[in-house]
Amino acid sequence: MSRCVAKKRAAFRALHESGCFILPNPWDAGSARYLASLGFQALATTSSGFAWSTGHADNHVTRDLVLGHLRTMVDATDLPVNADFENGFGATPADVAASVELAVATGVAGLSIEDSTGDASAPLFPLDVAVARLQAARRAIDANGGDTLLVGRAENFFAGTPDLSDTLARLTAYAAAGADCLYAPGIHTREQIEAVVAAVAPKPVNVLIGGPSAFTLSDLAALGVRRVSVGGGLARAAWGGFMRAAATLADGRFDGFEGAASGAQLNALFSGNA
Repeated sequence: MSRCVAKKRAAFRALHESGCFILPNPWDAGSARYLASLGFQALATTSSGFAWSTGHADNHVTRDLVLGHLRTMVDATDLPVNADFENGFGATPADVAASVELAVATGVAGLSIEDSTGDASAPLFPLDVAVARLQAARRAIDANGGDTLLVGRAENFFAGTPDLSDTLARLTAYAAAGADCLYAPGIHTREQIEAVVAAVAPKPVNVLIGGPSAFTLSDLAALGVRRVSVGGGLARAAWGGFMRAAATLADGRFDGFEGAASGAQLNALFSGNA
């Protein structure tokens, strides 16, 4: 492991020790470099944003493409990168461990493992299976230096089963299984967030804010949240601008370019990259 990767991972872990930070989600090297220029301290990939950039739906990109994307994102900036590693790309715990080992080798500072199956009829792995998969990820990380942050994700609210009690049970089990940080995307009320934070304390909690929200970063910090990610929110915002501009072109108009970034600004931003 290079000293650079070790330094990024140490910095990433330190961010989780106190306070609350925003972990924005770029979808390519350019968006990553722009976010770095704004002073963010770390970045996270977005499975949906990357999938859309390749012309695929979320969770329909191969492991090899994702691993290549992780290498690109790690190399894009000097910031630590947390990988959205979906459900670990493996049918069994052993397969998850093999996939996690490959992800760790890309140089990511952290990675998340979901408990979703991709099967609409049974959207979540049974808890014992989900725990075994997370334990396999933990062992793979420990066998490869142990400094990559492991995030355990309970997908209840995204998978159509918004049961807070089950979410808390899952997150508590994932914390006990070795997750360093816990995440339940889709929770959105003060009560839900407080319940998650309390259930897994003192381990840090990630909250997703993927759209307009009444919460500020200070509000979330006061609730005990350690980090805030935006998932595919930035990618969707970019797609929204593109789609609006393209729709005006289809109507034979050009006013959709109003508010576009200038070529000079973008060239200046990227001028140091060969």
